[in-house]
Amino acid sequence: MPVDRLLPNDEARDLIALVRDIADKRMAPIASEYEKERKYPEGLFAELGEAGLLGLPYPTEWDGGGQSYEVYLQVLEELGARWASVAVAVSVHGLACHPLFNFGTEEQKQCWLPDLLNGKLIGAYSLSEPQAGSDAAALACRATPTEGGYTMTGSKAWITHGGIADVYNVFARTGEGSKGISCLFVPRDTEGLTFGKPEDKMGLHAVPTTGASYDNAFIDEDRRLGAEGQGLQIAFSALDSGRLGIAAVATGLAQAALDAAVDYAQERAAFGRKIIDHQGLSFVLADMAAAVDSARATYLDAARRRDAGMEYSRAAATAKLVATEAAMKVTTDAVQVFGGYGYTRDFPVERYMREAKITQIFEGTNQIQRLVIGRALAK
Repeated sequence: MPVDRLLPNDEARDLIALVRDIADKRMAPIASEYEKERKYPEGLFAELGEAGLLGLPYPTEWDGGGQSYEVYLQVLEELGARWASVAVAVSVHGLACHPLFNFGTEEQKQCWLPDLLNGKLIGAYSLSEPQAGSDAAALACRATPTEGGYTMTGSKAWITHGGIADVYNVFARTGEGSKGISCLFVPRDTEGLTFGKPEDKMGLHAVPTTGASYDNAFIDEDRRLGAEGQGLQIAFSALDSGRLGIAAVATGLAQAALDAAVDYAQERAAFGRKIIDHQGLSFVLADMAAAVDSARATYLDAARRRDAGMEYSRAAATAKLVATEAAMKVTTDAVQVFGGYGYTRDFPVERYMREAKITQIFEGTNQIQRLVIGRALAK
């Protein structure tokens, strides 16, 4: 059932109506089939770009949507409720636009930013490595300064849209220590760049996640974003926004599981009445609804802080923690409501449960979110 949203103006209401129309007509009907067959939705991201949905939180002067984060995250939630793979990729694309918009020169932005925001270019984020996940300062992939640019050698891991996205924000070592990381804006067709076989994941099958290898790949100096050694600052500033995106997608996933469970409970009968009329089951559904509402309220609070120019790192970590924990619980409970049928692929709730798990892991595991919150409290 559509969420009754509190939106700031008619423009935002019209935007949500457009998103629902696209998601219901273009995404929802094919999501289960494409996930089952591990089939990439060719052309879909171009359509989302043409509809203006890939650059929503960025200024209109750069071909963005000029929307607040409060509205943008509710768009991601609507997409996540129909197809989590696509919603995650849209969130990662927004994350990939952050370094260029916030740290790029005027010339770099004029060259690449409009095409990123209107969807002609799809962006990806390449921070993690096989031996460096949450500990970003331990990165080993190295970009050695050379005449006119850098020669990059090493491996990256867990790249959403890897091998398909057009450009990659790659965080590589150009010096020593935590201040020896730089951000490079690398095109997919760079000579010496190859992508590995897509990971055989538990969920989110329709959009590939891959590793990448750099074998003496030359990167032009004008593709460095920010100053040399500023990479971790860029990476971490982007992750606060990225965590909010994942919180919104997780909330949409939980909402979809709740809706499916309520519909099933209204149709299924046991002991002479609908199972939703049994107190034990209705209490389970009530707890699921409360978890979804709490997740939404938490990410909206963080978004409003961001929109107001307030510090929001702790709020973003809290939103990511609360929303993804809720998604895991709500999707698991939805499977329980369906009983044995919930354990089959005849109904989507088993897919929702598999997809919810990764939301507790990427953009910083939930243990890292607790660390961020704890450090903020210590201050």
